[in-house]
Amino acid sequence: MQTNRFILENNTQIQTLCYHCGSECPNQSIEIDNHYFCCEGCKTVFQVLNNNQLCDYYAYNSQPGIKQNNSQWAERYAFLDRPEYWDEFISFKEKDQCRVQFYIPQMHCSSCIWLLENLFKLNEGIISNRVNFSTKELFLVFDAKKISLRQLVELLTSIGYEPKLEIQDLKLGLQLPKRNRVLKIGIAGFCFANIMMFSLPEYFNGGELVEQDLAILFRLFIFILSLPVLFFCATEFFSGAWNGLKLKMITIDLPIALALILTFSRSIYEMQIGLSNGYLDSFSGIVFFMLLGRFIQDKSFTSLSFDRNYKSFFPIAVMAMKKSKWISTPIEAIEKNDRILIHNEEIIPVDGLLLNGKASLDYSFVSGESQLSFPNCGERVYAGARQTGEAIEISVIKPVSQSYLTNLWNNEIFKTEKAKTYKEIDLIAQYFTLVVIVLALAAGVYWYTENRPDLMWNAVTTILIVACPCALLLAASFTNGNLLRILSKNKLYLKHPSVLDQLNQIDHLVFDKTGTLTKNGSLKVLYCGTKLSQDQEIRFYSLAKQSTHPLSHSVAQYIQANQTIPVLEFKQIPGKGIEAWIQEHHVILGSADFVKAVDPENEDQSTVHIKEDGNYLGYFSIAQEFRSGLDVLFDKLKSKYKLSMLTGDQPGATTKLLGLFQQKNALHFGLKPIDKLDFISKHQQKQGEKILMVGDGLNDSGALKQSDVGIAVTENRNNFTPASDGILDGSSLQKLADMLLFVRDGKRTIYLIFIYSILYNIIGGYFALNGILSPLIAAILMPISSISILLLSYGITAFLAWHRRLS
Repeated sequence: MQTNRFILENNTQIQTLCYHCGSECPNQSIEIDNHYFCCEGCKTVFQVLNNNQLCDYYAYNSQPGIKQNNSQWAERYAFLDRPEYWDEFISFKEKDQCRVQFYIPQMHCSSCIWLLENLFKLNEGIISNRVNFSTKELFLVFDAKKISLRQLVELLTSIGYEPKLEIQDLKLGLQLPKRNRVLKIGIAGFCFANIMMFSLPEYFNGGELVEQDLAILFRLFIFILSLPVLFFCATEFFSGAWNGLKLKMITIDLPIALALILTFSRSIYEMQIGLSNGYLDSFSGIVFFMLLGRFIQDKSFTSLSFDRNYKSFFPIAVMAMKKSKWISTPIEAIEKNDRILIHNEEIIPVDGLLLNGKASLDYSFVSGESQLSFPNCGERVYAGARQTGEAIEISVIKPVSQSYLTNLWNNEIFKTEKAKTYKEIDLIAQYFTLVVIVLALAAGVYWYTENRPDLMWNAVTTILIVACPCALLLAASFTNGNLLRILSKNKLYLKHPSVLDQLNQIDHLVFDKTGTLTKNGSLKVLYCGTKLSQDQEIRFYSLAKQSTHPLSHSVAQYIQANQTIPVLEFKQIPGKGIEAWIQEHHVILGSADFVKAVDPENEDQSTVHIKEDGNYLGYFSIAQEFRSGLDVLFDKLKSKYKLSMLTGDQPGATTKLLGLFQQKNALHFGLKPIDKLDFISKHQQKQGEKILMVGDGLNDSGALKQSDVGIAVTENRNNFTPASDGILDGSSLQKLADMLLFVRDGKRTIYLIFIYSILYNIIGGYFALNGILSPLIAAILMPISSISILLLSYGITAFLAWHRRLS
């Protein structure tokens, strides 16, 4: 069995490292299964993992754990047992099921991701969990009957991942790294400028100063100025390299740290023997330009990243009572104690109290459980629930950010994509860095054998600095960020950058008709049937207002009653219609099949039939208006994609549709939601097609989810569809072909930038290995390469957007 004991070179002293965290064991008294541990805390973590068959945690990285300090948390987390603190951390609670989000600052590698995503194996009370590695966040759904919030926090702490619970400290902690880096840049820049100033006399006098005493004084000043650069400004390079080595990983900080050590050591040696002022100006310049480059890179990447905030994402709105009127209001403008109205199939965007109406809430968006919840008036409802019945009124307790809702939308894809992405980046960076170190050693040996120590130092130092995989790794991130930014400006909002790759594989486009190819507002509505009394108009108006379906919306607009009345026992059958009890009357609104009536023979009209207390009253004939620009859109699409249309409507407007789709067998009418899903599944499995489904997200959510990419077309800003991979504003449907071509152009842009990055590393490496570059120039070139990637990505995508008329 493999142990964690290492024999040093003298073959007499044995060094024992902790099997869990890699720290040196002061003695060998703590041992389990031939594994040694530095403390009881690390041993406890190993026992927990071993008892739950989770020791694969140690297979991803050597000694991946966090050292345990054996602190007692029995009283430390006792406050979490008090209910008043739960609201600070619990984002959702339904019966005993709770959802919580933690910031885990100790998360640092793929082993961390693996262990945290397998937490449910440590305690049966943990229902589901996922990790967002980039933000170091952990999202958990747990059963409060089986594990309390306090026990959950204690479990995380016991395995070395103590959550950050202080909200204000967390916000400050996230800002500190940015402040520290700015401070480091300022100090490094100050020291670099002054070291250069003190070095100028030596440069101008051919390396010999007239006054020897003055030379010693200048060297002393230079040395003193270099110390804060070494011990403060450059620490992130040394700590990054050291942390990687402790985990048996070679990070991109390692060659930079080696170059800094070599430059500083060589300078001190030459200053000590009185040969010259050394190269501390280059040393401080390397640190300054590297920090400055990383700062600009991080700022640029942050501004371009698809971080799911309301500025770069679908602008969700909700009907709120403002000045005695229901007004569509962006969720960031919603305040505590506001009253909001949630219709059938709409997402609740706040935590609140149910005021009016019968709530039938689907929390699957939040918890993954599809069982409906039926809170009573006065009870709490949580953000992320979907109302599946009549319209309800809610009083806002706690507004939530749009980032919370979009994070829920992005729930599954984060789990699969993020960990994979960061693991691939780690792997590429390790191999690249290893090659760079080998090349540096080879260059050093070559120039030493050529008796050129001056070139040897330059070659070794500059190759360690100038060659960097950052540009290669960031090419796709920068470009995808630009693509998403430009698409969002054109009102197409994708849930994740990986959707761009999926769009590039699409070969079959499937469209819904009503609400997708047609506008929600109708061109003309006519009522044919028994004249409705004023009370009947109010009843059918009140019923139609409960639904977000375009045809119901058209009926409500046509009737235009001046009041609504309470609706009881509301039901909506997808693809068929709606029904309810209103003022002791059973009212039905829907398709001919649903009402058991006969459709009129008018294929260019859609019809909505009405029935009250079993008596058929008539129908509304709706001439739907097709969106503008469809002819141009389909002309561009038909040469590149297979096209189909699926609709629950009866055959209608076939002349117009045939002109768009060209083939009659591409038009499919009278389909139920399950039929649409089956159509997608059949073409995927039997014909191997990659399908993009474009629908309104109401009756085709199953088809949207089944398709390779699902895009919900909407004109209602609260139509936030979890099943979709993207949301497209209806006014931008005419741009869809150009946007798909733009995404394809983006993939070519990434390849182009990859080629540029490779050429940069080859050319830079050539000059470095030949000793032509100075370390200072290399330090300037390295961040310039990343910044040039940013500028190149921005410039090319901006040009492509202009070319596709998307700018």
